[in-house]
Amino acid sequence: MPIVEKLLQQVEEKASRATPIALCIGAHWTMVTLEVAGERLAGISSTLHGGSDDHHHGKRPPVPQAGRLLEKSTPDLAALAHSDSLLEASVGLATINALLDVDVSACREVNAEEIIVEQGTGKNVAIIGHFPFTPRIRSIAKETWILELNPGEDDIPAQRAPEILPQADVIALTGTSILNHTFDTLIKLCNPAAYVLVLGGTTPLSPLLFDHGVKAVAGTRIIEPDAASQTISQGATFKQIQGKQLLTLFP
Repeated sequence: MPIVEKLLQQVEEKASRATPIALCIGAHWTMVTLEVAGERLAGISSTLHGGSDDHHHGKRPPVPQAGRLLEKSTPDLAALAHSDSLLEASVGLATINALLDVDVSACREVNAEEIIVEQGTGKNVAIIGHFPFTPRIRSIAKETWILELNPGEDDIPAQRAPEILPQADVIALTGTSILNHTFDTLIKLCNPAAYVLVLGGTTPLSPLLFDHGVKAVAGTRIIEPDAASQTISQGATFKQIQGKQLLTLFP
């Protein structure tokens, strides 16, 4: 079963009791705020556009119901995680992240970069997606591969994942792979003995990822929805988002 479907099943009961109260699709991050039994909950996801200009030519807009999304039920908002439109999928995954019951006692406030350094020193490391700590990883790893859909200098095209991932001892997989529906394919390419970490603000802090061989899940919990919404709506990058807590979940 695809990971998105498993996540939807995990939050299904809570979603039936939740009411959408706010939604923001910012330049870099999308945030959904819900209310459950008087408690406000919020979740975020990367804002992915997919690079299509179809909407300029009278074709399907990325969000056909823009302006009316809050009229949807919470289960319907969460189900947008299935959408072929990455902008709609961003809303869906942010909704799922708002609904997740995070076991904070099973988490540590440790930076994902430190986990990669600890596990990857002297080993072969593959990183899917670009992160600011890449130069440090190159300095401590035996071999470092950066797989990118739009590769820059020293990057490797993402299409080479079937060749690269089986060779890696440590794999850092961005949470946006769940958003763009590539997670299920990529995780199957990983060496079963590899230390796989899923990281980034989009990453669902869910133990379901451990069922796929993931060893650590580094994500973000929104603890002050108003502060987070204000910064996200004004174009905040991840570092600029206020009201967030960085957590890493371990088995």
